[in-house]
Amino acid sequence: MSIPDIELGKIVEALRRLTPSQQKWLTSVIYAFAASCKFERAADSDLVTDAVLTSLGDRLLSHHAGSRQALSKDRFEFAFEAALNASGIPAELVTSRTNRGRDITIQGVPVSLKTEAAASIKDDIIHISKWMELGTGAWELPLLRDLFLEHMKGYERIFTLRRLKNAGPATRYELVEIPKALLLEAADCELEVCADSTQTPKPGYGRVKDADGVLKYSLYFDGGTERKLQIKHLRKDLCKVHATWAFESPPA
Repeated sequence: MSIPDIELGKIVEALRRLTPSQQKWLTSVIYAFAASCKFERAADSDLVTDAVLTSLGDRLLSHHAGSRQALSKDRFEFAFEAALNASGIPAELVTSRTNRGRDITIQGVPVSLKTEAAASIKDDIIHISKWMELGTGAWELPLLRDLFLEHMKGYERIFTLRRLKNAGPATRYELVEIPKALLLEAADCELEVCADSTQTPKPGYGRVKDADGVLKYSLYFDGGTERKLQIKHLRKDLCKVHATWAFESPPA
């Protein structure tokens, strides 16, 4: 829907009242929206509608009009909430930024949100560098594994926004859902302490494999001063890609 001429006139007048630096910033955003882009969604996605795809894509374009850095987790959370609500899908972020369970409620369903943007990111393997903090309690792998399972009682769905490596001049993102049922398979994972590690407490792994012994993913209990849980080597083919965005970022 086009903007009426009278509204365009008001916008032009408002632009003229801005400082030169403000005008330059808005110009860069406008040019970002005009960039060549390709937004795609899974036809069977129950969450990313055409409206959500476009709305979140526009927010990614706007972000990269002024930054080469990936969208941070907190910015993703706010952008996702705004895109969903603008598209008629009720969503509300939790009020506490230190909440140990869900990050957002979407249509009444508690959801955990993650991001990934490491320089070493791989298209087909997901790595969550900090799933949760493991606290100061007893450092025993079965207990730590159970903390992870307990943590997942706080949400029903898990999404991660991944900033992939550029493809030529194109900036790439994807929104992937990690099935909760897949992560619950950790109840029967193979636990192993890294006995040769110099960290205190020693880190360890909880490996989840398929019927043929092929690794699905690993829990990595990061010891030392970190004391956090990572998800490593998670096969993306076991997850669902809801949407992808590719666009050319304007030059700095």
